[in-house]
Amino acid sequence: MGIRFDIITLFPEAFAAITQCGVTRRAHEHGLYTLNFWNPRDFTDDPHRTVDDRPYGGGPGMVMKAEPLARAVEAAKAEQPQASVVCLTPQGEKLTQRRVVDLSKREGLILLSGRYEGVDERLLEAVVDEELSIGDYILSGGELPAMVVIDSMIRQLPGALGNEDSAQQDSFTNNILDCPHYTRPEVWRGKRVPEVLLSGDHQAIAKWREKEAEDRTANRRPDLFKSES
Repeated sequence: MGIRFDIITLFPEAFAAITQCGVTRRAHEHGLYTLNFWNPRDFTDDPHRTVDDRPYGGGPGMVMKAEPLARAVEAAKAEQPQASVVCLTPQGEKLTQRRVVDLSKREGLILLSGRYEGVDERLLEAVVDEELSIGDYILSGGELPAMVVIDSMIRQLPGALGNEDSAQQDSFTNNILDCPHYTRPEVWRGKRVPEVLLSGDHQAIAKWREKEAEDRTANRRPDLFKSES
């Protein structure tokens, strides 16, 4: 059946980027995962289908109301009771490749995508099991972070990639950046492909790639070496 994602969102149409493009489209067609959407507006009681209100204490913007979100989460939980509820928020644990690999071993997730100034804190305390962040910056909502989580997890699923070695060679696997890559032609605007890659010596190529990856990590992201310890 594949992994199941239940997504709490006001904008389910945004996730067409996942189901209609590239690797994630093919994985969806092959049944490696399913997406199910729960719009909080469908769980409101008023004629205007209100999902937000002004913040107590004043301040700019609006805050998502707890009750519609709670009902949406409960509906998703009824169909996938074993799944953790994950809220995409800047205050969450930063998503790493190691975390992605761990998440991809689960049968499913319920992803809560907030909007506006945020979500009523009582909702987070009541129904959310985990909080994840994709980086230290602000977005308009949780849909893009949810798609990042989904895309990164799908790449780990057997059969998702054309070459199963691809996931093992990606950047951040084993806390290291990927090595440089080249393709035809051998000379492009006066720049040649490194000779070792044309040698046919697979052992030498493997050593070159390993060294380049380590050098690139040391120069550009030395923090990755520190996080390994």
